[in-house]
Amino acid sequence: MPQKYFLKNIFVVILIVYMVINIYTGGEFMVDKIAKGVITIIGVLIGYGISIGLKALPFLKLSNKGILNIGFSIGVSILFGIIFYSLSHKFIKGGKKAISFLEVELQKIPLSNIVVGSIGLIIGLVIAYLLSQPFYNLKVPYLGVVVSIILYLILGYLGATVPTRKGEDIANTVGGFFRRDTATKEVLRSDCKFCPKILDTSVIIDGRIADICKTEFIEGPLVIPQFVLEELQHIADSSDSLKRNRGRRGLDILNKIQKELDVEVIIYEKDFEDIQEVDSKLLKLAQKMNGKVLTNDYNLNKVAEVQGIDVLNINELANAVKPVVIPGEEMTVQVIRDGKEAGQGLAYLDDGTMIVVEGGKKHIGDTIGVLVTSVLQTSAGRMIFAKPKSAVDKAV
Repeated sequence: MPQKYFLKNIFVVILIVYMVINIYTGGEFMVDKIAKGVITIIGVLIGYGISIGLKALPFLKLSNKGILNIGFSIGVSILFGIIFYSLSHKFIKGGKKAISFLEVELQKIPLSNIVVGSIGLIIGLVIAYLLSQPFYNLKVPYLGVVVSIILYLILGYLGATVPTRKGEDIANTVGGFFRRDTATKEVLRSDCKFCPKILDTSVIIDGRIADICKTEFIEGPLVIPQFVLEELQHIADSSDSLKRNRGRRGLDILNKIQKELDVEVIIYEKDFEDIQEVDSKLLKLAQKMNGKVLTNDYNLNKVAEVQGIDVLNINELANAVKPVVIPGEEMTVQVIRDGKEAGQGLAYLDDGTMIVVEGGKKHIGDTIGVLVTSVLQTSAGRMIFAKPKSAVDKAV
């Protein structure tokens, strides 16, 4: 078919299909109408291409028949245009689902990763272009095209993935090069008091971290990983009322720290998908950020010590600031209940320290003077052993 008939045929086909579409799409949204129109035009073009291929078949013998030739092309094009139009709602529905899926997935990716990945992709493609040019000059058939495709795929993939996976290392390297004497470098040093403090779930639920931050004893940013927030949310949604209250308390403590206290709080959004346990993720993050873990979990504390990770234990801090007592010191206490051993009575200081009073069972409910005999320091806290002062005086 002469080239001058091509545009005429396509114009006629599109005009006919457009008139048919307008009959049935009077009340549709403009965007859907445009989308259906584009899909229909694509169908017309595909139909026209198929008609060209069919006319080339020897048994049809349409290449020399002018009117029949044109009519066949228009008919096949209209047929495919109508088919694509009838299926356009499925194409549009599938396209909307794909776009919604992409939007949800993109929202999960931090903006910094998208920006860094895009820049890396562009750099990778530019490098691939430069490396592929010498192969075109070799005059070997198809060598330049094949090598270009391979280089574009490999370097484009590496350019997009490597910067996103190593983004923090790149930022730290660049930041350390340009700001060697600033506080940013100091934050990244593990032996610095301003290093990041990573909070675990137990210390958030405990609540004392808010009071400690209020006293300004802890310096440096507080890092709250996204996977810790998810665990808190899971606890807060638990069917167990006790767990639910603990989870909600933890979320309230975080809101208090962010809104009421002058403390830098960083929400770390990345996750370690290859690690299942939250405690293991915390330790991995502490190693990655050269930070310290804030916790009151005894087991986590021990595991961190084995791995050489610094831990700030709230319980150890509480024990350290409790009033110091020494053997031979006198004090006045109220015996509350009996102890585990026969004849023992238990009393408590105002800070919750337990005092085991030998022979104190008969003094339950009384306020008596006692004499400290020994002090036992454990990871769970401090225990004081004492005897009633009256018993000591009698013995003397």
